[in-house]
Amino acid sequence: MYFLEDKIAQRLGGKSFGKVSKEYKFRKIKKTKEEAIKKYPFISLIDLGVGEPDLAADERVVSILSKEAGKPENRWYADNGILEFQEAAVQYLNKVYGLKGLDPNENILHGIGTKSMLAMLPACFINPGDVVLTTIPGYPILSSNTQYFGGEIYPLPLHEENSFYPDFTAIPKSILNKAKLLYLNYPNNPTGQVATYDFYQEAVSIALQYGIVIVSDAAYGPITFDDHRPISLFSVPDASHVGIELHSLSKAFNMTGWRLAFALGSPEMIKAYSAIKDTTDSGQFRAIQKAGAFALQHIDIIEANCQRYSRRMDFLIEILQEVGFKATKPQGTFYCYVPIPKGTKSGIRFTNAEEVATHILEHALISTVPWDDVGSYLRLSVTFEAKDLESEKELLEELKRRLLSLELVF
Repeated sequence: MYFLEDKIAQRLGGKSFGKVSKEYKFRKIKKTKEEAIKKYPFISLIDLGVGEPDLAADERVVSILSKEAGKPENRWYADNGILEFQEAAVQYLNKVYGLKGLDPNENILHGIGTKSMLAMLPACFINPGDVVLTTIPGYPILSSNTQYFGGEIYPLPLHEENSFYPDFTAIPKSILNKAKLLYLNYPNNPTGQVATYDFYQEAVSIALQYGIVIVSDAAYGPITFDDHRPISLFSVPDASHVGIELHSLSKAFNMTGWRLAFALGSPEMIKAYSAIKDTTDSGQFRAIQKAGAFALQHIDIIEANCQRYSRRMDFLIEILQEVGFKATKPQGTFYCYVPIPKGTKSGIRFTNAEEVATHILEHALISTVPWDDVGSYLRLSVTFEAKDLESEKELLEELKRRLLSLELVF
């Protein structure tokens, strides 16, 4: 054991590895859920904390996988992808985002999910001392791997008063001059905010001025509601000079476990990502890519998901407002992001979102996700399991009853 302690890299804590640990938020939530279920075995958990679709992949997509999986020609390494998937990605980007003139060989490269892609990108760009501008709250993968390469993180807080957009004017010039990457995620997890053309235009302008690469995480890209149409960073002229955008099949197509995504970028950006990918993985299984190509050609799958999430969100917002939450319907994702209550009528006072989430879980068997990064908020997801519309309504009525029983004070 002593030998191993002496060899662990400093990025993992060196000799402190395994001795000092901060319990991961989602692990704590899982543990609390398990304890609550044991305490109340005859009451069903209402899980609003799930961050993945409630439905399985479309049967047509599964059928393609089944047919392709046994074909001998699909057994080979896929390496940096197959043309069929890249061509489908170009067609998809044109149909959903209106992007034209893309070359499937030059502008597209697949990845084994956006998580692995975000983990690789710092290797393409970051040297010790370089700065990554990243929004908080947010997905930590790019930040973690930036620090592994000796880079530094400069947080861009998403304040409600700024409509959950980063304030670029507040970034010191000294930081902008050192910045290599700017991480953006819209539609945003956890706030549900969507990007606008003007916002992306401002980001591109700053990136051009200071020589910064924008990493646009569009994992929730096509999941928008009502009159809000999906928008890409590449809708802005000159974005191709500074941006790389990551698109996922996980959320939009109910394919989280399939691990399939793709990058959109200039030939130079794609070559840089390809160089790291070449030495990191051997590509996603060809049969999965072929099933993914079919999915990308059938956006009716996305449309059905958006209709379901939008309907559920309407119900959820109405319930939350009745209980007393300051809740408005988000424009995208399947998350609702609300400020926490002050306490309860019985005299309990909450100091942060984690306390609220724990109280709601322990006393009402409702699971949510707390965020205390920039203010205290709860994230509630409409990806709960309900077999039909009737059971969906029943679950939401039960949700309202349980929340009202808590007698929260705002």
